[in-house]
Amino acid sequence: MNELNIFGIGYTKKTKKYDSSKGPEGKRVKNKLHRRFYSNRPYQKMVSDVTEFKVKNGEKVYLEPIMDLYNNQILTYSIANKSPDLKFAIKPLEELRLKLPKTGYKLMLHTDQGWQYRHRRWRIELKKAKITQSMSRRSCCLDNGLY
Repeated sequence: MNELNIFGIGYTKKTKKYDSSKGPEGKRVKNKLHRRFYSNRPYQKMVSDVTEFKVKNGEKVYLEPIMDLYNNQILTYSIANKSPDLKFAIKPLEELRLKLPKTGYKLMLHTDQGWQYRHRRWRIELKKAKITQSMSRRSCCLDNGLY
């Protein structure tokens, strides 16, 4: 293929993927979930991550769901057409805070080390909701590997 200068349609080296680790440096926290992805109580353990989708015409769409590990239900989500900015990242957390019931036990939200999750505003929203923050270790996809 190199000799004939032929490229496959599905992959080219010029394709840039979204990298959430680039951005303003914020505070990192320890991994408190430790790959224990099972919960027997609602809202006890939740996870979130930003996912990039390529749609027609090469456009990109970003999705950030917050999922409850108790029943794998998507509690809230946010969708962005252009780029995943801070407003996009905070929106599902604010919605979650408004609909969380009083549980009487510790709540935890586990994410990767993306810039939006290290941001001061994200940590403030977690504190308002009384949710403990947990982050996967750097470059360790298994820490986020639910399945």
